[in-house]
Amino acid sequence: FSRLIFGTLYPAYYSYKAVKSKDIKEYVKWMMYWIIFALFTTAETFTDIFLCWFPFYYELKIAFVAWLLSPYTKGSSLLYRKFVHPTLSSKEKEIDDCLIQAKDRSYDALVHFGKRGLNVAATAAVMAASKGQGALSERLRSFSMQDLSSIRGDSSSTVPPSVTVRTSSKQSQPKPSRSASEGTGSSGK
Repeated sequence: FSRLIFGTLYPAYYSYKAVKSKDIKEYVKWMMYWIIFALFTTAETFTDIFLCWFPFYYELKIAFVAWLLSPYTKGSSLLYRKFVHPTLSSKEKEIDDCLIQAKDRSYDALVHFGKRGLNVAATAAVMAASKGQGALSERLRSFSMQDLSSIRGDSSSTVPPSVTVRTSSKQSQPKPSRSASEGTGSSGK
């Protein structure tokens, strides 16, 4: 609980004050703190697993956060200037390349899973329509190729002769569709 107050809320409030006052010196000080605190929190995730049995481990963590915050020790500034800044400066190009690759891969994965999700949703909708909505299924089956081509507004397309229009169930011989017979008649002109 004390780590939450002293490690997060107190610095957050003073970061707000630094931004509000536009004091560059304070702003840089708190930015260095947040960078160190982020690294500490990341490392803490792993050290908690392996070092939680160590005597006074949690007390040492609180003391470390207090050392980072102290205006007398300037712990976060010291760690940032001695270790973090030189390391990040030397590895900046490689880190940027890794981040760009990760961003590209995550975008590709998002698009891939988005397409798969849409396909699953479309399949589920068709399955629901075919199983539970008999009237919708009948309506979809009643469309002929001529109806579909008129919806598209494509009057120049021809329908293959094998496609037939159902006009009555009493007929034994299917008739070719109207656009198919027109298409063969206009080819001689």
